[in-house]
Amino acid sequence: MSTRGDLAAFAEALAARLPGPWTSTYTRHAAYHDQIATTSELWDVGAVGYAASNFVLGHQAVLGRADGARLLLFDRPRYPAQFMIGALEPDAHHDAFHQVAEPNGITVPAEPVRAAARVTRRLLPRYENSLRQVQRNTAHPPPRRATPALASGMVSMAWHPDGSVGAVTGVREATAVLYGAGFQYHPYHRQFLLPASYRDREQIARIQAVSQRLAIVGVGVTMRPARPAAAPTALPAHPVSPAITSPTR
Repeated sequence: MSTRGDLAAFAEALAARLPGPWTSTYTRHAAYHDQIATTSELWDVGAVGYAASNFVLGHQAVLGRADGARLLLFDRPRYPAQFMIGALEPDAHHDAFHQVAEPNGITVPAEPVRAAARVTRRLLPRYENSLRQVQRNTAHPPPRRATPALASGMVSMAWHPDGSVGAVTGVREATAVLYGAGFQYHPYHRQFLLPASYRDREQIARIQAVSQRLAIVGVGVTMRPARPAAAPTALPAHPVSPAITSPTR
């Protein structure tokens, strides 16, 4: 556990050098679970988030701004001459974070002037941009993809206007089959999605594979043609499984 005594003083010096009025609040932790309330809010899927999740920090400082912006600062594990700093998530509904990139944190030297320059140049622009996107999503939620009508004991699919294929199901066994075929679950849209990047022929082949695998366990697949477009120029050589209906595209 690293508890260097200069973290509190460094945090105050850093806050004083960042653009705008920032304050610093220093906290010590007696045990790992004491840091979770704060580190679980880190808006980071990179090195800063990893360090905060896998090391006992011992202490931390939260830099705050009047508009609610917050940064978490702590010792960089195993590097006594460096600190790590990352943004904390704003208080917003989880849907507001849809398609908003994490403003991943950075490592800074244990020298306030250089550290402030690095935070100002690298971290704050990403953080401000992500905050604006969350605010826009809160005020104007992005439209959800229409959810295919769920048929009991089946997998219901539909083509979306952007070319992706959506799927919903209440059958537990079907989820593993969908994942295996390249579908990924999107919580915001509340359905599995097969990206449009696979193109028509590849999508049809994957849908057929899902249908054939599920037919073995007695689960059917329904397809709703929801995207008006020209039919693909060529189809797979093998016939479409009778468990699904080929869409008019």
